[in-house]
Parts: sequence; C-alpha cells; structure tokens
Amino acid sequence: MKDLDKPVAIVTGGGTGIGRATSERLAAAGCAVAVIYSRSAADAEDTVSALRAAGQVAMALQADVTDDVQVRRTFAEVAATLGPITYLVNNAGITRQLPFADLEAITDETWDALFAVNVKGAFNCSRAAAPYLRARPGSAIVNVGSIAGETGYGSSLPYAVSKAALHGMTRSLARALAPDIRVNCIAPGAVDTRWWQGNEARMHELSGHLPLQRISTPQDIAETIWLLLSARSMTGQIVRTENGQTL
Repeated sequence: MKDLDKPVAIVTGGGTGIGRATSERLAAAGCAVAVIYSRSAADAEDTVSALRAAGQVAMALQADVTDDVQVRRTFAEVAATLGPITYLVNNAGITRQLPFADLEAITDETWDALFAVNVKGAFNCSRAAAPYLRARPGSAIVNVGSIAGETGYGSSLPYAVSKAALHGMTRSLARALAPDIRVNCIAPGAVDTRWWQGNEARMHELSGHLPLQRISTPQDIAETIWLLLSARSMTGQIVRTENGQTL
C-alpha cells in the first residue's frame, strides 16, 4: 500500500461532511489519505471504499483525538502503512446547540467536551504529526475553525470560545513549528452538512445577510483547505470562508 511518491495526508473526522469532501479533494490531488474517525465507522469505511474504487490510496483508522496515546499510535500506523506524512487536517470537532444567551444552560461537561475535542484534540494531533512533518519539505497543517471563533457567535457560547482558542493555537503552532511546518486555519461560515439537519432555520439566522447569497458546500471548504496546504508563503493565517458574512 505504501507509495513513497505520494504525499500522505491525515484527515481527522475524515468520513463525513467537510472531512469527507477534504479526503476526496486530497486524494484527487494525488495524496494517499488516512481517514481518522471516532464513532462514524460506517461513514469512514464508505469514504475509503469510494476512494479506492476510484483508484486512489486510502485507509480508515479509529482514534479518539482527545487521547494522546491513541493519536500517537494511530499516526505511527499511518506512517508505517502509507509512508511519510506530509499533511494534517485537524477537522474533528463537536458542538452543542444551546440558546446563546442562556448561561445557565452551559454545564461543566459541555465546556470539557468541546475543549477536549476542538482544542486539545487538534493539539494532540499536531504534536504527534510534527516529527513526521518536519522530515517532509512543504509539509503543512490546516485546522478547521469556524467563523464563530471570529465573531463570538455560533451554535453555543462554548463552541464559539473553543474555536477562538483553536484560531489562537494556530498562530502559536505556526511560530512553534516554523520554518519546517506551515500551520493555517480555515474559518467557515455556515456549511450545508449534517450538523445542521433539523436546525436549518438556526443556520440561516446565524449567517445573517450573506452578500454572496449562498450557503457553502463541504466541497467549497475542501478546495480552500487544499489551497492552504499548498500555499508555501502562508502560515499562521485564519482564512474566512463565509460568503461575505463578516463584511
């Protein structure tokens, strides 16, 4: 399965939504793709099957990104199976749909869960990948943030704060890992994924008036992720992909 001519990309949460679209885009760009999932085993396997049917190289592995030991073991398996790792997309994330102004609805469990996955998980993956990425010219990390991390408003207050923390960590990692590894972040606005199933009205409410008068697709976001992975002169940047929401 190992092909040393192919760059290897790891996509966490790579079997659904933005993650699946990103896995497909990176495979189309010539990468061997490791789809990391936590609970969505069927979706991850379906993604890998589709990529392999198209003649592309892919594998699916289960890992809890909040568990450093699991992450390190999984990344070592990726490198041993597919080859040296060149790209990491930290896409794994969770949210809670909560009334934004209801501070009493926010529990310790919500804070802990969102920060564990959205912030600590991205750090664990970046740290585990760093030794592999340093050995690969042109290596890069892209964190999948959210426009909520820029505006302070989103599906819940803890979610917005966790994404703001991820944006800040992007800048810190860009400094810590330079000059060998570029680290950037994409901050999507509303994206038409299963996260919003049953909450479409809320999605449009949060998006407000969009000058481009459209909601992004997962493929839109995947294109920009590939751009950031490829952009040799960019690091530490938070790129907004929100159809003009913050104009």
